[in-house]
Amino acid sequence: MGIDFSTIKERLLQEFETVFNHKNNLSFTFAPGRVNIIGEHTDYNGGNVFPVAIDIGSFLVLSPRSDKQVRAYSMNFPEEGICTLSIDAKEDASGWAKYLVGIIRAFQVEKNIHFEHGFDILLFGNIPDGAGLSSSASVCVSLAYAFDSLFHCQLDKIELVKIAQKAEHLVGVNCGIMDQFASAMGKKDHGILLDCNTLDYTYVPLNLGKYTLVIMDSKKQRQLQDSKYNERRAECEKAVEYLQKEIAIKTLGELTEEQFEQYKHNIPDPILLKRAKHAVTENQRTLKALACLEKNDIEHLGILLNESHYSLRDDYEVTGMELDSLTDIARNYTGVLGSRMTGAGFGGCCIALVPSDTVEDFITHVQKNYHLNAEFYQVMVEDGVRHF
Repeated sequence: MGIDFSTIKERLLQEFETVFNHKNNLSFTFAPGRVNIIGEHTDYNGGNVFPVAIDIGSFLVLSPRSDKQVRAYSMNFPEEGICTLSIDAKEDASGWAKYLVGIIRAFQVEKNIHFEHGFDILLFGNIPDGAGLSSSASVCVSLAYAFDSLFHCQLDKIELVKIAQKAEHLVGVNCGIMDQFASAMGKKDHGILLDCNTLDYTYVPLNLGKYTLVIMDSKKQRQLQDSKYNERRAECEKAVEYLQKEIAIKTLGELTEEQFEQYKHNIPDPILLKRAKHAVTENQRTLKALACLEKNDIEHLGILLNESHYSLRDDYEVTGMELDSLTDIARNYTGVLGSRMTGAGFGGCCIALVPSDTVEDFITHVQKNYHLNAEFYQVMVEDGVRHF
């Protein structure tokens, strides 16, 4: 069905006029969230990922001002009211406005671009908060794209992806580049095979045949700053340091499984060994998944999804009771080919490959057997960031 931009635009226009008491020179921007089919915690390890952009995300309304003031309002957090900042972003901010400050600073740090005037800005997002569908990356990409247009920076999308990633680093999440890349570069009905080391990418038709990809929100929220996300990244970097004693690599994504087996004796810490094993094997699973799609071997793709989850559970230890329970329940439903957590973990969402003609019954089955009130999304695979 896709996004009803006309209805959303009318709603945003009304809200903007109510909040800011004008509707002057408005521009509208949308950046999608993402679901990662496979390739988890491989992006910052220089490996491959396979995300898709989806038809929920972040919508912005932007109006330039003649002074240097920024006024920002989120429809998702009306209790925060209007946040007022200066355009040089010397102040810190909390809540969603920290990403706004992060983007302004990222333009300054990455491109030495300093904005000359302020603006009024309204945000609306329809990605469930804390679900692990990249709401923060969607916000940052929409902001970067809107500012590039407003201030005539003429940066290409890859440069804006890097700015969006830098903004997240500036607010304390040492994330890879996958989420921002998928939000900016998504293509309708296609996945993106992205090499996070080189940023080489290939669009791959996402033809699942008689199966549907169902997203299951575990309702266990997580915030990356509060999780062990940054710890996992540091552990992988330490593992690379040990491996560099014998092999010249910069990231775990450069290793085949055979090379890892050959050189893993250099890693003395069993915890670090498990972390590195996941990064290497998950990268290879992602490449195998591409081959499955090219051969229309959806059954084997399901097996890879299961293997991915087990590795994230046992070697990377980022799943937890809710995600493990949800994927187990999904796999026990007749006809489901595979299920795994998606996103950073520690809560958020899972995905399952479900026979298309049994989706409604599948949802009923999971709801009956899962201890929290999970939500389910059947999303469309969408294009990346754009004005509307």
